[in-house]
Amino acid sequence: MDNIVPEQARTALDAADRARRQVAEEVGLPRGYWWAMAAGWILLGVLGNVLPPWLAGVATVGFGVGHGVLAPRLLDGRRRTDRLQVSAAVAGRRTPLVVVGMLLGLIGVTVLVALALDADGAGHAGIWAAVLTAAVIGFGGPEMLRVLRRWARA
Repeated sequence: MDNIVPEQARTALDAADRARRQVAEEVGLPRGYWWAMAAGWILLGVLGNVLPPWLAGVATVGFGVGHGVLAPRLLDGRRRTDRLQVSAAVAGRRTPLVVVGMLLGLIGVTVLVALALDADGAGHAGIWAAVLTAAVIGFGGPEMLRVLRRWARA
């Protein structure tokens, strides 16, 4: 150990840093989470269209409570696959905040799209807005989370 030259030490440290970044790229949520979220989004869109507003509000709160009960184990991003569970230090403590912020942003997108579709005279604007957002969540959720984590340095 005493005979390590600075170049060897730098190479070893760079390799360790690359490995850490590769493991950090594994941080995320399982693909099933995103598709379940997308299905729930569509369900809420349909319920918002067919139920009285107060009951649709109750369904939305129920969905939020269900998500709040089931998701905390996943929201830390440490268990994206069964192959690897990264440490909290590697996953970052901000990942749950990034996920919640992303979901709040998607709610805003859904509302804006529904308002735009409704203003254009589209029938069932809430359902179409929910379907659009659900497609974004299902197909692009992991990628959006990866980008947002990078931006937030989470």
